Amino acid sequence: MKMKPTGWRIFSEPLAVAIGLVILADGASAQHYPAGVEGIKGASLPPPGVYLRDYNYFYFADEFPGGPAGFDAFVYVDAPRLVWMTGWKILGADYGMDVVVPFGYANIKVTGTKDNRFGLGDIEMKPVILSWHVKQFDFSTAYGFWSPSGDFNPNRLANLGKGFWTHMLEASVTWYPDADKNWAVSLLNWYEINQKQANTGVTLGQTLTSEWGISKTVAKGVDVGLVGYAQQQTTANTGPGTSGSLSHVFAIGPEICGMIPKINVITSVRYLREFGAKDHSEGNTVTLTLTKRF
Repeated sequence: MKMKPTGWRIFSEPLAVAIGLVILADGASAQHYPAGVEGIKGASLPPPGVYLRDYNYFYFADEFPGGPAGFDAFVYVDAPRLVWMTGWKILGADYGMDVVVPFGYANIKVTGTKDNRFGLGDIEMKPVILSWHVKQFDFSTAYGFWSPSGDFNPNRLANLGKGFWTHMLEASVTWYPDADKNWAVSLLNWYEINQKQANTGVTLGQTLTSEWGISKTVAKGVDVGLVGYAQQQTTANTGPGTSGSLSHVFAIGPEICGMIPKINVITSVRYLREFGAKDHSEGNTVTLTLTKRF
């Protein structure tokens, strides 16, 4: 069975290698979920089947409002993700689950100090994914968690893990304004609840990430659109040496998504430019995703 790129999302939050891109005034990053890895038609999930999606994520920044002087960062993450949409029904919704195991490289610099690291990041598992399809709307909700599997040392700039567990909740919708579903408007929301960090006694604040997308089908199997996000820390960090600072950042950019028929792979390319950051790096994200159904 061939895949269609329109209306299919294979949950795209696997890239949280958490390499110190967000170094708050407290010296810690509040979120696992890396805003910007989701794109157009964010709440639309595929039909029953097993899918492999490979995320290639690039982040580079040399600005850090409210952060350290001389900041410069480059990050690459490869995050293979296995998704199973089971075909089972719960409350009228399609039920699925997934797991992602990210590997990353980070090179972080501040004035007089630099650090780089390659290795395993924090593994994410989502045991509950629910997806509804109702006329001109797709809805999805999910529960997932991040495990502290990546290497973490509070005395390093470049960490491939965060050193704590995170619970994550999702509620999202995609609206198709026209009967042929050539246009799509999506809103994806993730809320993170963090546990205490190992070796520091700090509990990092909760975070809300909202990603949006507006897209149009311009040719058979090809969608183009505009995407963006707002990521806001909603509660303060607590524990030794923390302050009441709440970080935030916004971004906007283009995306193109299409099918490669000969190999039956969906390809998506996205660029996002961050702005309006507070206690957060302000940079650029490029994401290439490849999706294959088995």
